[in-house]
Amino acid sequence: MRSGNGYETPTDEVVPVTMRAALTKASVCLVILTILALPALGMSGGPSALNGNDESTVKYGCSCHNNGATSDRVIVMITGVPVMYDTDTSYPLTITVADSLTLAGEDGNTKAGFLLSSDGIGAFSWSEDEELRQAEDAPEDVSHSEPDTDGIWDLTWTSPTEDVGQVNFWLVGNSVDGGGVPDEMDYWNILSFSISPPGTIAAGDDAATLETRTISVGDYDTLFVMEESEAQKEAERQAALALSIYQQGNALYWTSLVALLVGAIVQKEVLERRYGDGPDYLANELAYPQAIRRGLLSVASFIVGVRWLSSDTAIGFPPASIVHEGTRITDLTGFLTGCAFFLSAWAAYGVYRTILATRVEREVKDIL
Repeated sequence: MRSGNGYETPTDEVVPVTMRAALTKASVCLVILTILALPALGMSGGPSALNGNDESTVKYGCSCHNNGATSDRVIVMITGVPVMYDTDTSYPLTITVADSLTLAGEDGNTKAGFLLSSDGIGAFSWSEDEELRQAEDAPEDVSHSEPDTDGIWDLTWTSPTEDVGQVNFWLVGNSVDGGGVPDEMDYWNILSFSISPPGTIAAGDDAATLETRTISVGDYDTLFVMEESEAQKEAERQAALALSIYQQGNALYWTSLVALLVGAIVQKEVLERRYGDGPDYLANELAYPQAIRRGLLSVASFIVGVRWLSSDTAIGFPPASIVHEGTRITDLTGFLTGCAFFLSAWAAYGVYRTILATRVEREVKDIL
């Protein structure tokens, strides 16, 4: 291409140079964005085995959250820890990680994660519905797979098949704001404990020392002397009031229903005697089996009702043995006990009606 001054402009060379410059700028921006996103991507599926200082994360903590410093604001708790382990025994554990401000009813972080290690001694296992996984670069440890909103995980530690001495554990947990970038608004805390080897506690020792325990670290006020907020107190009062109304309503409903049934039966008996009516004739060969069945049902229901009434064990639904801890269970003890006694009385009344039927004089239709 020739310009007005008679010189040629090298168009074929300018365009590639411009494109290369644009591509270079785009590549630099992409690299910067990737570097910024790496912490969020790396921590969303659980912490790595080593922190930024090439130290064990579970033993020395996190170097990215809260400028690498621990914080008592984070509550790290584990329950179900035995004082002494037996060989090849499974121990259910529950891990809780939370922001103390959130527990106190204030504004705080709502997402949490953890990393737990037994230094390769024993084995961890968990159900498929738990958001857990083998820790990154440490398959014998366990960590969260996704940041959890309630900060509670259930898992099981199975002790080694032989006595290996004292077993040491490390548990590190963090409470984050969910911003995707580790900063000073994300906090973490670390907890370490040990389990004594078999035979170190004699059978005659205090029984309390043989039970499992809860170990925790964090803000003392939140753990032990936390006061409920006014909103929490009002919510509890409303819940208690609603439960009281529900229970009273149930009691009045079933009492009214039983009263109506009993009243109807009494009215029927009075009218039958007044007008000479009664049950139809029933032959003895049919009456005896019927009376026996009803009598056995009455006795069995009465015995069941007495056993339920005298038992200290509540009858709940769903059964506590098949649901997770904390699941709401409805106490059906009073309802089922009342049903058992009512069924016993109803069957006994049936025996009485059977006896009346055998005393009715036969008519022509009964003979035919």
